[in-house]
Amino acid sequence: MPDDNPNAVHVTPRAALRADCTNCFGLCCVALTLTASADFAINKDAGTPCPNLADDFRCGIHTRLRSEGFSGCTVYDCFGAGQKVSQETYGGRDWRSAAGTAQQMFRVFPVMRQLHELLWYLTEALTLPAAARIHADLRNSLDATERLTRLSAEDLADLDVSAHRDKAAALLLRAGELERATVPRRSKRSRRGADLIGARLVGADLRGAELRGAYLIAADLRGADLRQAELIGADFRDADLSDADLTGALFLTQAQLNAAKGNAATKLPVSLTRPPHWAADGSGTV
Repeated sequence: MPDDNPNAVHVTPRAALRADCTNCFGLCCVALTLTASADFAINKDAGTPCPNLADDFRCGIHTRLRSEGFSGCTVYDCFGAGQKVSQETYGGRDWRSAAGTAQQMFRVFPVMRQLHELLWYLTEALTLPAAARIHADLRNSLDATERLTRLSAEDLADLDVSAHRDKAAALLLRAGELERATVPRRSKRSRRGADLIGARLVGADLRGAELRGAYLIAADLRGADLRQAELIGADFRDADLSDADLTGALFLTQAQLNAAKGNAATKLPVSLTRPPHWAADGSGTV
């Protein structure tokens, strides 16, 4: 049945906030800048197609990205922004056949990606029982974000999402605080933005810890308890999560897991999946 309310917000289901490369025009392979490093084998300017991008918008080395020096590609997550821009904002018109829209599409994509990332976090925040007192505010922020994703291509290209992100970030911070407060005997010491690069945290009790924006690059977190720890923006590149417990970890994303190491014994939130490379990289010993 048609919707009788033209102002009704059609909330994006969480499944649609996962990348679907089969319905995208390879936007992350074109719109973004690549800098030669341990993560990318080449330099590439924004707006220039990656040389590995095939005519059908698929990656020609998808199954060999890590061995070919493109591990950064396996970590990147657009939160479903690619297919949203390709199929909805531009109605299935790709940047090759409608070349006049190419540069605009490449500007729209990173804006949509920010909005979809917010939708992911806000959707999760609405599942937190302890945050019930601010669910109305979270719902309003979710609705406002959803409306922005449905703007025209012209409006999206010119959209400054900073102010909107700041308001949503304040709500997410409060939601995390409320949920972490339910953890008994949790450490009240904030590790927000902490430099924990290479830290030895084997078996550490980090349940309910605030690790927002913490640098956990190459940290040894084998067997650590990260239940209900707030992990929004935490950098897990090459961190070892083997045997760790991330059940109920707050605002953890697939990209963070993809950047880390782990094993079959790593406990994950039900909304996320075990990265394929973990079988080879996770040591599984404590």
